[in-house]
Amino acid sequence: MDLSISCRETKDLLDAATPAPVFLDCREREEYDLVHIKGSILLPMSKIGDRIGELAGREEDHLIVYCHHGMRSAQVAQWLRTRGFPNVQTMDGGIDQWAEEIDPSLPRY
Repeated sequence: MDLSISCRETKDLLDAATPAPVFLDCREREEYDLVHIKGSILLPMSKIGDRIGELAGREEDHLIVYCHHGMRSAQVAQWLRTRGFPNVQTMDGGIDQWAEEIDPSLPRY
């Protein structure tokens, strides 16, 4: 599985996959409160080391990590892969590109 996935591929997967992928938002609470993908789990990059236990039992799930533009999520996805989550991907372009390409009703910042 590639480390990265485009917003369009993510949307197609979301529409077709059963079970649906799990979205992890690795931004900070303030950013998440501004805008997030419905159903996503907030797990800030700054706290992931302390909170990785919250992902127990999801080691084989398809996890899609996103942030604002894709930089933090790429780091988090790589980090998670080294800790036993082989099916994790980073969403290229982050929530900003998602709002532009997939859901223009979402606010951009």
